[in-house]
Amino acid sequence: MLGVARAFQAGLMSFTIAHLSDPHLGPLPAFRLRDFTAKRAMGYVNWKRGRERLNDMGMLKRLVADMAGQKPDHVAMTGDVVNIGLPAEFAAAAAWMHTLGNSRDVSFTPGNHDAYAHRSMPYLTAALAPWTTSDDGEGRPPGAFPFLRVRGHVALIGLSSGVPTGPLMATGRMGKSQMARFARLLDETRARGLARVVLIHHPPLLAGATTMRNLTDARDFEAVIAEHGAEVILHGHNHKRSVAHLKSDAAATLSGRIPVIGVPSASSTSKAARQRAAYHLIRLEPEGGAWRISVRARGLMPNGGEIGERDEIAV
Repeated sequence: MLGVARAFQAGLMSFTIAHLSDPHLGPLPAFRLRDFTAKRAMGYVNWKRGRERLNDMGMLKRLVADMAGQKPDHVAMTGDVVNIGLPAEFAAAAAWMHTLGNSRDVSFTPGNHDAYAHRSMPYLTAALAPWTTSDDGEGRPPGAFPFLRVRGHVALIGLSSGVPTGPLMATGRMGKSQMARFARLLDETRARGLARVVLIHHPPLLAGATTMRNLTDARDFEAVIAEHGAEVILHGHNHKRSVAHLKSDAAATLSGRIPVIGVPSASSTSKAARQRAAYHLIRLEPEGGAWRISVRARGLMPNGGEIGERDEIAV
């Protein structure tokens, strides 16, 4: 708390992060025989049978333009920019990421569709490197997680939960090495009085997890957070708005709780309010030696194809 208080006394300003996730860019490129795997074949069929109609790229373009008009201080994109991890998808993904802003002002964390197959991983690392690289002081190579990017008095800590899995599986995993470094970064940035914003694709929670879609080391993640704290955790994966909380005595939030916030797919035309395309604007403000967190949603409106203000989200 003392670090935050000193920062506040130094004239700290508020900071706004635009959070979006799971655009699942289309259309899919031609499926070549040499790219064939059983999982990719199943994913291709699923795209043609449902997601191709549900994910609207024209609407996504309007949503990104609306987001730019809000002039956030940083953009967080938490994964699943592609669908079945084909090499050609990653070139399109990099081009789209550039539409979100300068790579210094945009951060990316990979999801299960980005890490769809083992052979996808080199393309993922190379194409998305500009948005996953730590600040120079960290000395971390592109594609190394967690990354740390400090912007003003905010520490953006990006984690990778995207790992190749078998057919019908969409689980994620951080692993012991990444988890240990994550804990160290939380301590280091807390000592500097920074607001720690954690970016991850999979919901890092035990509650409500399903065996085929969960973060398999969520218990370890929750233990790290309980001991070392954070101020906000942002994720995607479930394609719906969600708010949960974790507790930690090391959290510097006014409520003493850490909001864990999920955002819908940025390209979804679902009629369900919680699943309709949106992005969130997360505002961090210093107050009384701690951080006040507020969130509002903008996205596809209930009637018609307009993008506009939806509501404030209680956190």
